[in-house]
Amino acid sequence: MSDMITADLVDLDLSADTKEAAARALAARMVAQGRVTDLEGFLADVAAREAQMPTGLDGGIGIPHCRSAHVVEPTLAFGRSATGIDFGAPDGPADLIFLIAAPAGADDAHLTILSSLARQLMNTEFTSALRDVGDAGTAAALIRGDEAPSTSRASTEPSGEGAEEVAGSDAATSAESAHGAAGAAAGAAGASQNSAATPVAASTGAAAGTTAAQAQAQGASAPAQATSAGVGSGAESGSDSGVRPFRIVAVTSCPTGIAHTYMAAESLENAGRETGVELVVETQGSAGFTRLDPAVIEAADGVIFAHDVPVRDKDRFAGKPTVDVGVKAGINRPAELIGEVREKAARGEASAPAPAAGATPVERAGDSTEGYGTKLRKWLMSGVSYMVPFVAAGGLLIALGFAIGGYKINKAPSVMDHFMWTQADSWGALLFQIGGVAFGFLVPVLAGYIAYGMADRPGLVPGFVGGAISLTINAGFLGGLAAGLIAGGVVMAIQKVRIPTALRGIMPVVVIPLISSAIVGFLMFVVIGKPIASAQKGLTDWLNGLTGTNAVLLGALLGLMMCFDLGGPVNKVAYTFATAGIAVSNPSDSAMKIMAAVMAAGMVPPLAMALATTVRGRLFTQTERENGKAAWVLGASFISEGAIPFAAADPLRVIPSAMVGGALTGALSMAFGATLRAPHGGIFVVPLIGNPFLYLIAIAAGVCATTALVVVLKGMRKQTPETTAADPAANAANPSKEPKQPVAA
Repeated sequence: MSDMITADLVDLDLSADTKEAAARALAARMVAQGRVTDLEGFLADVAAREAQMPTGLDGGIGIPHCRSAHVVEPTLAFGRSATGIDFGAPDGPADLIFLIAAPAGADDAHLTILSSLARQLMNTEFTSALRDVGDAGTAAALIRGDEAPSTSRASTEPSGEGAEEVAGSDAATSAESAHGAAGAAAGAAGASQNSAATPVAASTGAAAGTTAAQAQAQGASAPAQATSAGVGSGAESGSDSGVRPFRIVAVTSCPTGIAHTYMAAESLENAGRETGVELVVETQGSAGFTRLDPAVIEAADGVIFAHDVPVRDKDRFAGKPTVDVGVKAGINRPAELIGEVREKAARGEASAPAPAAGATPVERAGDSTEGYGTKLRKWLMSGVSYMVPFVAAGGLLIALGFAIGGYKINKAPSVMDHFMWTQADSWGALLFQIGGVAFGFLVPVLAGYIAYGMADRPGLVPGFVGGAISLTINAGFLGGLAAGLIAGGVVMAIQKVRIPTALRGIMPVVVIPLISSAIVGFLMFVVIGKPIASAQKGLTDWLNGLTGTNAVLLGALLGLMMCFDLGGPVNKVAYTFATAGIAVSNPSDSAMKIMAAVMAAGMVPPLAMALATTVRGRLFTQTERENGKAAWVLGASFISEGAIPFAAADPLRVIPSAMVGGALTGALSMAFGATLRAPHGGIFVVPLIGNPFLYLIAIAAGVCATTALVVVLKGMRKQTPETTAADPAANAANPSKEPKQPVAA
């Protein structure tokens, strides 16, 4: 800790009146010390973290923090404000401000030490000493742990509302013991050079008792990751009377995993000691986490989840009375949460039931009170998350094939029959054909893993079968969605049927795959296939009838169709209509204009999603932002499927936005008189396009329109994080709500 904060990083007369100004003043000290390389870039990362959730804490504390590529080494700056600065804490402004800066690749030992500061902030004696300190050097020494607070022993009283004194000298002694052991553990981990148990080092807190011993024996990188409380007077008196104390296991986590995670753990542990409850916390922080001993979980009477990101391996805690809240509730009202768990246990209420054989991954991962819409989105995302690698790999290979072999590479013979090692065309054909094979898995994987999200492993077989049939009947992307949902629903229905014990062993490997695949195949071939085929023929005939109408209107209509289902039957009708017009030795000018409009509109959705994830990344998940990088190349290569992951995750916002941009691009392309003889290729065939400059302007206009619309629609959907964080009741009522965007600290 000695190299993290020095007197030069302390400002005891911080004059800033806003949190932005406070962060700038403290960050400027980091820049002056060579700890931060780019002030504005670092402040942007701080602001992005602050936008997820206010970093103000009860007790007059502000702890802005982030992980940034502009940070050279882990650094802590401290400022003290005489007037107070609003960091969004429920109890008012903060006068103690800690700015934590961690490098993008910060090692576990440093993150553990940073986390120890968060724990120590729950010690009112520590914060009181910082309010009274008279010079910067002493303040830095207090924070480093080189100098102890003036009073005789560390307080275990949590700051903030609901704080009470720890009852009994036995509890205080026990707390000191646990802190001393934690200090030794931190020293062993190399987190501190000081052999004494300093205030900060001591609070890194490995567990007292067997849990801590096991964690150390396993070589846990962060000794604070599994900590235990409840060894105070209440627990001891219960043990003396022969009555087993109430036992609780808890998990704390926040988006950055540096501060709130460990502050919530400390607050819960303190409350456990006060109330005579044996409470063990698993902190799922930036330094990783050490899983609680299964025996400890098994023996627990209740569970507390205080988290703002999904709890990892949540199934371990199934079947017990559970309270599920945001991480700030764990900091601000720990005693109340303990009381809620005890009440649920007394009523025999288990809000997280043990997963039965037919329970689905979605049911196991979410709250039982979630609506069907939320579950449907999770089912769709299950399929999309497995499909994304196929989109990226297949699409990029196809793009490389066009780049190397030219726009006619899709007509090349199979490389099994013709491959010349020295010819670029052969290598282009090889890449294109490999990409085509990868793309062939898109719809089956989508359908299979949607069914998996609904019905676990038994849903995979009918899901994949239904997805493959969707390709056979030219139902495309929308057919895959339908096949996955049908397969999952069929399996879930079969699992509800009571089966004799003697047959249960063969159900998942024989009976369920057989029956579900037969039902899904029948529905896809007989019930869904015919309507889709009829609709496709009808649309084709309709388009042929529109050939002589206004060209701009036809271009807008084709653009709408290209962006409606992103490679599905409607998209394919428009594309087939365009390619049929140029599949002659001497295509007409109008046919080539239609082909140009169709390809331009088809490029809009993935390019727009890529741009949206770039300009407003916080509106998208980490997976979507990563997929957005690949969407640049996919869109430029006229691969509309690059937008499928975005459409599947949020169809009501993405698809209409894409259709607006596609219609605009199609209309402009026709109005500009752009022509195209090639049926594919994207930007790689621009030299073959008539009026190429105006053609690119048409594409840019559609991309900008779609980007603007999807950003507006997604922004309207999001609840402001300040409102969510400032309303503990709302968090408690909707514990499944996640912050805007979990980003690395």
